[in-house]
Amino acid sequence: MNIKYTRVVDKLPSLVPFVGPEAQERSMEKIFNARIGANESVFGPSLKAISAMEKEINHTWKYADPENYDLKLALANKHNVNFDNIIVGEGIDGLLGYLVRLLVEKGDNVVTTDGAYPTFNYHVEGFGGVLHKIPFKNDTEDLEKLLSKAKETSAKILYVSNPNNPMGTINSTLSIKKLIDNLPKKTLLCLDEAYADFVSLDLIPEISTNTPNVIRMRTFSKAYGMAGARVGYGIGAKELILNFEKIRNHFGMSRISQVGALASLEDFEFINNVVLKVRLSLEKIAKIAVYNNCRVLPSHTNFIAIDCCKDVDFAKRVLDNLILQGVFVRMPYSNPQNRCIRVTAGLDEDIKLFEQAFPIALKKSE
Repeated sequence: MNIKYTRVVDKLPSLVPFVGPEAQERSMEKIFNARIGANESVFGPSLKAISAMEKEINHTWKYADPENYDLKLALANKHNVNFDNIIVGEGIDGLLGYLVRLLVEKGDNVVTTDGAYPTFNYHVEGFGGVLHKIPFKNDTEDLEKLLSKAKETSAKILYVSNPNNPMGTINSTLSIKKLIDNLPKKTLLCLDEAYADFVSLDLIPEISTNTPNVIRMRTFSKAYGMAGARVGYGIGAKELILNFEKIRNHFGMSRISQVGALASLEDFEFINNVVLKVRLSLEKIAKIAVYNNCRVLPSHTNFIAIDCCKDVDFAKRVLDNLILQGVFVRMPYSNPQNRCIRVTAGLDEDIKLFEQAFPIALKKSE
């Protein structure tokens, strides 16, 4: 007898949400010269974090603290919330999986933006949920139509990324607050704020942790330079956070990740420097794009969307030609956003390689 998979799994393709640069390198049989496509931080982790993680290597024979106690306490202090308002997990990706498992059963409706973070969609489909996708409006997530669709479908979850990936645009604090005020009580807003560390405080909405149907997601993968360590956290109401305890992997975090994240939180100078380096890098990328008769979208993240000013086929050829030259970048998935390519902030040597390769890629794509 063959093993029998669930009906949901049986109907799903065996694909990952993202094709990693490593897979592309294996296919090409060469290493990328510039890795500026996955929104990682090429500036790396804090030296304090590296030192803490190196020391902790000797203790990897021990399981990590399943309560993430010290890290949760530090995060609660950082955000001026209670310890019970914080959930720590294996990156935002892991937390999204737990969140969907908490709320979505087969046939339940979920609303998101077409072209937004595909890993969220991956989890929803994996639990048999039904996705309803709303197009971008002026390259920004359309909160009014998202809310309308959530009401129309009695959605269990409404997913909003702010700032959003892949365009880097942001919704105002007022519009986010208006969304929350009008959200049905049975719909949970998942507000993915992965890029919040690059955003000025006046653009980040204040949301009470007494709001029962909102969870904010944050990460150490971007500004903190710890994408490979897999550390994310959520901020929400006590009852919502408590329910994660019923289904999360309590030993999912490593000791090394925990101490690295904890040390990073204490290194304020490092984070400020990274944010400045990202801003300067994006300014250089923008100048290169404009010099080559392209335009750029305003970005509130560590990447920038470059409008190639033609159609999706042209943008895809540009991307492919950059990759052939050893420069790893990505592009949005939805139309008309896929007229763009997306470039992550890089080191000076990365930007020089992009500056050399971009006009060649444009010319070869004509």
